[in-house]
Amino acid sequence: MATDFKSIPLIDISPLLSKSDDPRMSEDPGVAEVVRQLDQACKVAGFFYVKGHGIPYSLIKEVRTVSHKFFGLSYEEKLKIKLTPARGYRGYQRVFENITKGVPDMQEAIDCYREITKGMYGDLGRTMEGCNLWPRDPANMRALMEEYVSLCTDISRNIMRGLALALGGSPNGFDGARAGDPFWALRIIGYPGVSTTNGHATSENDIGCGAHTDYGLLTLINQDDDITALQIKTLSGEWISAPPIPGAFVCNIGDMLKIWSNGLYDSTVHRVVNNSPKFRVCVAYFLEPNYDAGVEPLDFCVKRTGGKKKFERAVYGEHLVNKVKNNFVM
Repeated sequence: MATDFKSIPLIDISPLLSKSDDPRMSEDPGVAEVVRQLDQACKVAGFFYVKGHGIPYSLIKEVRTVSHKFFGLSYEEKLKIKLTPARGYRGYQRVFENITKGVPDMQEAIDCYREITKGMYGDLGRTMEGCNLWPRDPANMRALMEEYVSLCTDISRNIMRGLALALGGSPNGFDGARAGDPFWALRIIGYPGVSTTNGHATSENDIGCGAHTDYGLLTLINQDDDITALQIKTLSGEWISAPPIPGAFVCNIGDMLKIWSNGLYDSTVHRVVNNSPKFRVCVAYFLEPNYDAGVEPLDFCVKRTGGKKKFERAVYGEHLVNKVKNNFVM
């Protein structure tokens, strides 16, 4: 359960990655230290930065640069890949079309998901069936983002090995039917800057993304280096900023890990407020369970939390669809 905190820890995960294929990785002192730090971060804040992840800083920056180029296009051009329910809720949405708890957000975005073919998950997958929509301009956007997703998936699955150990299980505890064939989502988000009149900031709604928790397992946030806008809520109700650290990801855990851990790890509430006059880009990658995974508290986590299950069983795909269907005004 997250507690009050004043800062977000920075964790070097390189020892974990170097031993990711070693069945005896838990015996390595470097891995053990990373696991300890992950456990502490998830118990205290539900958020942490990671460095030593192996993705080149040049690629991290290029992902944002290409995103800026796309958002700089005319609405007419961007709407060529407009998000609709018929397209599996994939594609572009304009400012104020994304809503959080009924309130329109000051953001525009492209939503992408692991592609689902017709009939792949029966009725469970029907809402999310479809292929991702990519613009013609920038011409390299699709190839770049697909490479980026592949790298983020590998890193996230290795972090999940560390979290499995931190919870008291084996490093492959989230493999197989839980997250051995993980679903993923990618949100490429643009937050307009605050306009100024006579030196004073003006905005009808300065909340780029309203207070929420994430749906799945683990999020990797790639945010512009020069704007602080991400805020995390403590139990006392205070909002703590998560300033960018160049080359590092901000990570947070989601609702499904909260259930699997029986509340040992909480999915912490966060929001985005861009008070800068500059347009801000954030590219958020989400590692999810298997789309059809049944998620319920793990037995060893139940034992660690008093022997009683605190959450009912959830099916990840149902959870996702319920959220997605209430996310947009179109």
